[in-house]
Amino acid sequence: MSEIFQWKGEVARGLPDWKDEERIHLGEELSDVLLYLVQLSDTCGIDLGKAALRKIQLNAQKYPPNPCNNLSLKTEEEAAAARVFEDDDDGDDDRAAAGQEVGKGV
Repeated sequence: MSEIFQWKGEVARGLPDWKDEERIHLGEELSDVLLYLVQLSDTCGIDLGKAALRKIQLNAQKYPPNPCNNLSLKTEEEAAAARVFEDDDDGDDDRAAAGQEVGKGV
């Protein structure tokens, strides 16, 4: 898997810049990983479906969505950075004071 992505840089959703042969190769490699995980979970006696659902629930509790922008914030530093341009009720536009263009969104 890492060999496929090693020289790709940023990869767009849906792989619009990839050739058909590259997509087929990626599908084969992803299938290998999936089959290995299924075999390993069977060997270990782990119900992979139940384990995945449990992990999704744990992640939802650990990283609840931010009601302001519907993003999950993992650290307090990220949350603080997201609050930088919240209105502080001093009458000025905090984005304009920071040199950002106003009216075009953040």
